[in-house]
Amino acid sequence: MDYLSIALGLLFALTLIQGLLSLTKGSKSKNLPPGPIPLPIIGNLHKLGDQPHQSLAELAKIHGPIMSLKLGRVTTVVISSSATAKEVLQKQDLVFSSRSVPDALHAHNQFQFSVVWLPVASRWRSLRKILNSNIFSGSRLDANQHLRTRKVEELIGYCRKSCQAGDAVDMGRAAFRTSLNLLSNTIFSKDLTDPYQDSAKEFKELVGNIMVEAGKPNLVDYFPVLKKIDPQGIRSRMTVHFGKVLELFDGLVNERLEFRRLRKPVGSNDVLDVLLNTSEENADEIDRTHIERMCLVSTFFLNPASIFSM
Repeated sequence: MDYLSIALGLLFALTLIQGLLSLTKGSKSKNLPPGPIPLPIIGNLHKLGDQPHQSLAELAKIHGPIMSLKLGRVTTVVISSSATAKEVLQKQDLVFSSRSVPDALHAHNQFQFSVVWLPVASRWRSLRKILNSNIFSGSRLDANQHLRTRKVEELIGYCRKSCQAGDAVDMGRAAFRTSLNLLSNTIFSKDLTDPYQDSAKEFKELVGNIMVEAGKPNLVDYFPVLKKIDPQGIRSRMTVHFGKVLELFDGLVNERLEFRRLRKPVGSNDVLDVLLNTSEENADEIDRTHIERMCLVSTFFLNPASIFSM
């Protein structure tokens, strides 16, 4: 019997015990929206199919724009109308702001340092303010106009040179490299990939692996009792992938700190310099770990090319 079969057997036994205990205690009425009747153990997971968005749209026609689903051991409320979504996301955003963290993002405790997953509190507000002021602000975007122009010119030059040499151009890889280097120059003032070296391919594969693992359906997210087992190995693989990226960023931060110690110029005042200055002024608000994790989120999960890199 393989490892996954043992894990599933344990899941069945533990869930059955939990179900029997809940029956003996009696059911408490919950003020939940209507929804399909769940099956034992799996709940409504079988209703999702291989196209969950289409399945949810069909279920909404039956149960209405607000419905509840039982996904394994997790109760989920699904919003399917624009009016209700506006109510939830705009008018009642603080009430619904906290979210469950996917088990994959427990790798290296990434969720504890990411503005995406932190609960709304003082730490979240501080990190959000830093991001909005130093990465997503209009002045920062305007200041990087010349950088965007230069990276597009480099992309065109690479395509022209490849055409002259009769070489095929992988446009997906070229666009990914351009977008990644644009972000890395904004943050670190240097390219992370070179079009004429294998580093671009290796980095693209690393990004692809992270995005694939983050997007995989994970049994642990629906059956938290399996958290310690990690039956699909998703968290374990994410730990390896995140570790490689954090090792790279750790080296870049060390390099910058050494430049600052020796007072060597690095060009324009980039995002990393701004974050390090903020950390020196207020170490309680942001430390080195936060800086590295913010760089990770900005480079991978906020990079549009990551979506098309797989």
